[in-house]
Amino acid sequence: MRPDIVIFATGNPSRGDDAIGPLLLERLRAWLPGEPQGVRFELVEDFQLQVEHALDLEARALALFIDAGSATPAPFHFAAVRAAADFTHTSHALSPAAVLHVYERLQGRPAPAAFVLCVRGVSFELGAPVSAAAQCHLEAAWVKLQTLCREPSAMAWGV
Repeated sequence: MRPDIVIFATGNPSRGDDAIGPLLLERLRAWLPGEPQGVRFELVEDFQLQVEHALDLEARALALFIDAGSATPAPFHFAAVRAAADFTHTSHALSPAAVLHVYERLQGRPAPAAFVLCVRGVSFELGAPVSAAAQCHLEAAWVKLQTLCREPSAMAWGV
């Protein structure tokens, strides 16, 4: 049986603070098996969201998208996201709203309740380590993420 919650983490571990999403997902991989709700989660990691990620939303009740952002308020921003056709023509990457939109177009029904956890990053240079500021933001986001995973429902998350 497919877990009813999917968590997407995007980012490039070789680009400084862009590693925040993958680092949080790595922590989840180690932590979730010991949690009572742990079996409800599937974890998906990629450099960026693609149209194919809409298929990962099938049979889900809840989705969470984790990423780093340079214009994000510190330490992080957590909010619901809705389907929207906000495709760009300069990149293959999609926003969480666009992935939800693709799902709705393919399936002909509403996407699952979805949220974004965007963690403030400050340095995204190739080959750079995670900055000290981003490490602090990651720690704050980790506490939020644990809280979310302990009470995984759209109502608890704010819908």
